[in-house]
Amino acid sequence: MFDNLKLKLLLVGLFAFCGSSAFAQEGYPSFADLAEKLTPSVVNISTIHQPDADGAENAVNFSSPNPIIDRYFNPKGNGQTSLGSGFIISEDGYIITNNHVIDKAEEISVTLSDNTSVEAKLVGVDKKTDLALIKIDTNKKLQPVVLGDSDKIRVGDWILAIGNPFGLGGSVTAGIVSAKSRDIEAGPYDNFIQTDASINQGSSGGPMFDMKGEVIGINSAIFSTTGGSMGIGFAIPVNLAKWVVEQLKTKGEVKRGWIGVKIQPNNDEIAESLGLKAQEGVLVSGLSDGASAKDAGVLVGDVILSFDGHLIDNTKNLSRMVAETQIGKKVIVELWRNQTKVPLEVEIIEMPEETPNEPAAKNNEEYNESLNADDEDGMIEELDIRFSEITPEMIDKYSLPTDAQGVVITEIRLGSDAEKKGLRNGDVITKIDKKDVFTLNDVRKFVNEAKMENNRPVLLLVQDKAGVHFAALKLKEK
Repeated sequence: MFDNLKLKLLLVGLFAFCGSSAFAQEGYPSFADLAEKLTPSVVNISTIHQPDADGAENAVNFSSPNPIIDRYFNPKGNGQTSLGSGFIISEDGYIITNNHVIDKAEEISVTLSDNTSVEAKLVGVDKKTDLALIKIDTNKKLQPVVLGDSDKIRVGDWILAIGNPFGLGGSVTAGIVSAKSRDIEAGPYDNFIQTDASINQGSSGGPMFDMKGEVIGINSAIFSTTGGSMGIGFAIPVNLAKWVVEQLKTKGEVKRGWIGVKIQPNNDEIAESLGLKAQEGVLVSGLSDGASAKDAGVLVGDVILSFDGHLIDNTKNLSRMVAETQIGKKVIVELWRNQTKVPLEVEIIEMPEETPNEPAAKNNEEYNESLNADDEDGMIEELDIRFSEITPEMIDKYSLPTDAQGVVITEIRLGSDAEKKGLRNGDVITKIDKKDVFTLNDVRKFVNEAKMENNRPVLLLVQDKAGVHFAALKLKEK
């Protein structure tokens, strides 16, 4: 009888389990209707380009024992083939994809969802956001997508990705928004949407849809140690893409706004030295030649708190805001200066063309040897740094510009705050606490002022091989 009772309980448990599983299955979201509706708007993109002049290939090579797979990745045999995805945004044939999908292409071919192949022409690219606009001319009736609002999505929302992974053709994957505003150091305007939807090689340029079937992102990158999906993918927000694509469509290029400030993040120590809350605003570390900000009165050492009424919390946000502001518009920039808020009107001008960096006159060596005893007076114990005034010998030793002004670092003690902050021998300190430094006496004077003010950190303006930046250093008690 006991065995019969156990059998009955087991059967009841199994029925209950099966019943609950069936109920849960009915509760899962189905993407079938969305996939059926949206797939015709997504295209496969293949490009042909010859190897570089030195014989190096400018596309990824794939090989497989499966001849079907080989056909996808090397269909023509001569030039290299790159595959990616894109999506139709207008009935007259405009298509958005990634710049890296069509980069250096001699031929661009678009395959529609019905397997019709059409040659495409390049309208324009924007390397800074990795976006490209291409166009096809066809008698086929095209089904454009609806561009949504990427600002409205929330972490945890369902998304649908459609693309061309590994050249296999239209594939649908689903996941959620894992994070927003990701900076993966891919470009100056990084603001990626992160997702756990499966995105693989060949999915680049494909759309990320919300549950209304509207595009909220362009799938562009993955984090992977294997080359395949590991559950971390990144998409360009469509709100950023709208502005870029409109300019590519009308001008064939992107013109960005510019005010000519070099900026760096605020942090606890810099903020303390300026009497400001940490993470509030961004610090002006330099001003470019021809900068409209300089003409308006912005100074090195100012903290930009807001731009055109928008609070600033990081450097990438400010860069995007300035870049997307209409050229010629005058905006109010609120600064923090001398523990006071200062509003200035700054005109947005066109971002100048980038020029290649000049090669260094000498190799970028680090000098770690200690100085001789006769330089002992250059050691500032509170900073664990030895300084020297700039002489012809220092200019030659550290390959400094002949017109360099300030004091040069000649020794940094191991384990010091300066070492942790990345300072190096040969760096030139031009300002301390936003005051000009010309001599060793200036350094001692400004450090002593900080000691008198409760041993607060000192703010150094550092000129190194890469450019100009601020560093806040803690004082060591002697």
